[in-house]
Amino acid sequence: MHVMNLESIQQDVMSICEEVGEFIEKEGANFDLSRVEQKTSFNNLVSYVDKEAERKLVTALHKIFPQAGFITEEGTVEQSKQHEYNWIIDPLDGTTNFLHGLPIFSISIGLTRGNDTILGDVYHIIRKECFHAVEGGPAYCNDKIIRVSAVPSLGESLLATGFPYHHSTKKDVYLDIIKEFLEKSHGIRRLGSAAIDLAYVACGRLEGFFEYNLNPWDVAAGTFIVQQAGGKVTDFRGGNNFVFGGELCAGNNFVHSEMLELIQTKWH
Repeated sequence: MHVMNLESIQQDVMSICEEVGEFIEKEGANFDLSRVEQKTSFNNLVSYVDKEAERKLVTALHKIFPQAGFITEEGTVEQSKQHEYNWIIDPLDGTTNFLHGLPIFSISIGLTRGNDTILGDVYHIIRKECFHAVEGGPAYCNDKIIRVSAVPSLGESLLATGFPYHHSTKKDVYLDIIKEFLEKSHGIRRLGSAAIDLAYVACGRLEGFFEYNLNPWDVAAGTFIVQQAGGKVTDFRGGNNFVFGGELCAGNNFVHSEMLELIQTKWH
């Protein structure tokens, strides 16, 4: 599969994101949280939108590239790592935001060949911003080339993180790391969609992003877009196991090393 093919697949993926994004947005607009009686019914709504969006994505992506397998959040299709190529999909990253009508949620689609991501799309549904890249090319937001920011130090940086839903034994260590970053940076944001956090690092709205307890579908597309935008992504050890390894540190080339150093003083 050569670059020409990837370019045309990318055009199709972008249209699919728009189409499914419209479906998600409509469902969100018709939903009134205050009228929901118990938690179960709004969880049902999210799982309906999630699953329906995933089915639409899987069907469309299978049509444009039938040879690829799927690794998806909702598991609406048989999961596979056996294929040479795999789509890694989160149909709705930021479901809690979506539920509350907070307009920060996205579709995340990565395509991998072996262990390498070769195409990534993060579609910020409400802003109609599609962040995308293919192997060998630059990163874009819609049709404009994007780069990571040139802010040279942690002290001038705006960072993002996430608080894991499942509080693990490392919660306190993690909160210590966050405290340190709060003192040593311009501030920390918690947007609630790892895919958007990464897209924002890629286009320079944020200097860095770090989180643990992540899933491949949260980060496969976004990490690739950061790299194609000239940024650096590693796991907390400084290695490359950040798509399947559950933890990552992403930043521009100046700030990444400072972030990693701080994380490593506490994270063992």
